[in-house]
Amino acid sequence: MIEAKHLTKRYGKTVAVDGVSFTVRPGQVTGFLGPNGAGKSTTMRMILGLDTPTSGDVRVDGKPYRQLTDPLRSVGALLDASAVVGGRSAANHLKWLADTNGIDRRRVTELLDLVGLSDVAGKRVGTFSLGMSQRLGIAAALIGDPETVIFDEPINGLDPEGILWIRNLMKSLASEGRTVFLSSHLMSEMAQTADHLLVIGRGKIIADASTDEFINRHTAPSVRVRAVQHTDLAETLTQRGAVIECGSDGAIVVTGMDSAAIGGVACAHDITLIELAPLGTSLEEAYFDLTKDETDYHAGQLAGSSKGI
Repeated sequence: MIEAKHLTKRYGKTVAVDGVSFTVRPGQVTGFLGPNGAGKSTTMRMILGLDTPTSGDVRVDGKPYRQLTDPLRSVGALLDASAVVGGRSAANHLKWLADTNGIDRRRVTELLDLVGLSDVAGKRVGTFSLGMSQRLGIAAALIGDPETVIFDEPINGLDPEGILWIRNLMKSLASEGRTVFLSSHLMSEMAQTADHLLVIGRGKIIADASTDEFINRHTAPSVRVRAVQHTDLAETLTQRGAVIECGSDGAIVVTGMDSAAIGGVACAHDITLIELAPLGTSLEEAYFDLTKDETDYHAGQLAGSSKGI
């Protein structure tokens, strides 16, 4: 378990993290989201003792990271996959970690197989692709079989097969009762992986909720409807406060009323429905709705162009 209380980090006059308090619980994947510069990396570095808080406190299983007697067996982390001596082979890098931390070298063989690097175990890390480096970084994080794992953008450079593997690995670790803390900018993947979300903006926690609760709270559900008398239905629903968007195929998209309410209105007015389909809401929509005022930089369009670059 990771517990932060009033955690603050200042760099001169800049407040990178501003009094945040949160708990990352075992047995689930907790996603950590926020715009660039929001304080995600600084928070992770403070959890791992790499940065000292200006004030406040953060603990892993009841202790500050620097007080853990056997840190690799307690916490595994991947913050920067490139932070490896390029001249070492993958196997020798993991053996060095094992030897310096009193870990049986058999663990190295297990992990190389787990992350899919057995065939390139003897190759120099400096020749690895970004995806291969990510896999090696994950193996290094798991070398001590830790109860808490922290990953910052672990899917960078991975192909679709690798992304699916990461997703399943995160869920598997959580199902074993471990604490899994995961940062990523890929919303579609976070939606499929994270059970719970922490969202940080301008150094403050602005959301702390289950993934489903977060999406439902920050998006308006909509329903696709087709009716024999679609004009009558659209007018009737508008009178009841629904927002209507007409499609080219004769369907309408209704926001502000659920399927049951729409069906009830249609029945009361003898309107025949031929389609009534709830449309899914997305984590991406919810995230952008929440953080639209928390981002320092916004991309725009080129003047005179109707297309983005």
